[in-house]
Amino acid sequence: MIIRVRVRLPQIFILMAVSLFSATPLFSADKKLWLDDRCKPMPTDLLGPFVRLGNGSILAIGNNETYVSDNEGTTWSKPRPLFDKTKNIKVSNERAMLRTKQGTIVVAYMNLLDRKWTWDNKLHDAPGARLPTYVMRSLDDGKTWQDIQEVHEDYTGAVRDMIQTKQGRIIFTAMKMQHDPGRHAVLTYSSIDDGKSWKPSGLIDLGGKGHHGGVTEPSLTELKDGRQWMLIRTNWGEFWSAHSYDGGRFWRTLQPSGIRSSSAPCLVKRLQSGRLLLLWNRPVPQGKESWPLSGGDGLWSETPVSNFREELSLAISEDEGKTWTKPVVIARQSGTWLAYPYVFEQKPGILWVTTMQGKVRVVINEEDFVNQQ
Repeated sequence: MIIRVRVRLPQIFILMAVSLFSATPLFSADKKLWLDDRCKPMPTDLLGPFVRLGNGSILAIGNNETYVSDNEGTTWSKPRPLFDKTKNIKVSNERAMLRTKQGTIVVAYMNLLDRKWTWDNKLHDAPGARLPTYVMRSLDDGKTWQDIQEVHEDYTGAVRDMIQTKQGRIIFTAMKMQHDPGRHAVLTYSSIDDGKSWKPSGLIDLGGKGHHGGVTEPSLTELKDGRQWMLIRTNWGEFWSAHSYDGGRFWRTLQPSGIRSSSAPCLVKRLQSGRLLLLWNRPVPQGKESWPLSGGDGLWSETPVSNFREELSLAISEDEGKTWTKPVVIARQSGTWLAYPYVFEQKPGILWVTTMQGKVRVVINEEDFVNQQ
């Protein structure tokens, strides 16, 4: 049975572009960050992700360190090293973290110290490219880390999201670069032993060509009927959707989602209210009908794409992603990418929103955005 995703988002047809690794937009210091009036400053400048510890404190993770706050983010501890000097590991900014029902903290990331990029324009490929995906866990609320393991050595554009299902299975999203021609594919890893061991899903490879080609950077959530739902970044003007009926071991009903997007990842998150929150970059500026396309040369991507990321949009669903509130731009900055969002629900309905690209660090109240029409 094909399960279609219906949305109430603007149906603007446009193709798009991307930025998986190190591309950086032009930055103009005189073009200030604009925020929706409902956005308030976060108490910290840390990127996250964040988790709530067993004693009520908040833990944040960085590239080589963690921080703890005992006062809801107002002040933070001195950085605590993640690893001793014998570990040749640097945690990527694209990372995912959660605290399981049993109190274990699990982190998935790429090891930046083992990055090898070999793209050759003549080959349309990157033979031997390497950026391994790692996982580790802590049994003492982030003081020490164990079971540090490489789950694959292929080039991983990003690790974006991690959830724990109602049945207790942990799932996180990952990528593997494919070759001949070079492109990207996505998969998930799942664990039934609280993050000690991991099994990969099948690979979702929809073809393409280019160092930003293929499908990339999924976000995922669990639906109330027990299925897992994944939204995947593409170069085709919208996210693609996939469902799993077995805790992320296999993915089915792969199809366009109907949610128009720039070539940039979203974050879909289940809130404590039961609603779904979506943060993403739409393909054109609000109020406009087009945006210059790029790529289409088989180097960046096989098809021309919109790489518009100067606005971060938000929508909320009360019916499991079938329909969404009217998109709201919560942050805008001309000439600067505001992308790769993270969300931490600091308390019910109060959300910390941060972006890896750009400097969005805001607190929003869920209820302020529920009745958007």
